[in-house]
Amino acid sequence: MSEIFIEQLKNLMPEATILSDVIDGVSLFRIEHSFSRTPYSYNAGIIMLAQGEKQVYLEDQMYTYNSSRYLVLPVPLPAACEGITKEGQPLLGLTITIDLMEIGEILLGAGGIPAPGESLPRGIYSAAMNETIMEATIRLLKAISHPTDRSVLGPMIKKEIIYRVLQGENGEILQALAHRNRRFFQIARILQKIHESYKTSFSMEDLAKESDMGNSTFHSSFKAVTGTSPLQYIKNVRLHKARSLMIYDGLNAAGAALEVGYESPSQFSREYKRLFGTPPAKDASLRTLSA
Repeated sequence: MSEIFIEQLKNLMPEATILSDVIDGVSLFRIEHSFSRTPYSYNAGIIMLAQGEKQVYLEDQMYTYNSSRYLVLPVPLPAACEGITKEGQPLLGLTITIDLMEIGEILLGAGGIPAPGESLPRGIYSAAMNETIMEATIRLLKAISHPTDRSVLGPMIKKEIIYRVLQGENGEILQALAHRNRRFFQIARILQKIHESYKTSFSMEDLAKESDMGNSTFHSSFKAVTGTSPLQYIKNVRLHKARSLMIYDGLNAAGAALEVGYESPSQFSREYKRLFGTPPAKDASLRTLSA
């Protein structure tokens, strides 16, 4: 079955590319060569690989995903990623975006939301690929290959895959998004707000109040989920967004800095180089696909 998974993706992507939103919330990617550990900003979603391997580094932990394990990010996370390929065997995979409302709707449709666990989970995990998820994923790719099936069957199969992942290994972490009165959901909601309004000058006290937590509990809960502090998270989101604006939208370094909320160009350049290892002016000249 894994060979069919590979062939379906190769047929849809004969060469290196990223196909965004082939149906709403589903993107495909093909990367020809390995790449070293690189800062990367992940959206909340499920990532599956038919071929190759990726390693994600968050704080002091590494998460590996490949053809036998998929990656789930219940919340958006800035992290670092390394890609591993073999000669003639590119990285082939797909991502399925998830959101808070969708998880709740699927669980309610399945008969209710399971009782939450006691501990606060990290906002990333890997899980074993099983035959049921693989079979549904292949059906999704077949639907994408046909325009009518893509629009009619695609969204239904996507929802089925999310349901299967919720029922799969470590699925209780993703299920935790549905518990609106729990800390994991509250932190996820704050992360969503940061991504939607990254240019805003956030007050940590206001974010804590909005999450219905005291300052100390908010900071410890935020770090438990994301692996970093709120201030560092906001900074990383802004810097990743600035990089995207330069590479894909053609903004220069000064314009990107202003667009993401930096008032000091020198501070932006300093923090950008610290994260990405290169000055922003160099990345502003790039016009290639990012891994």
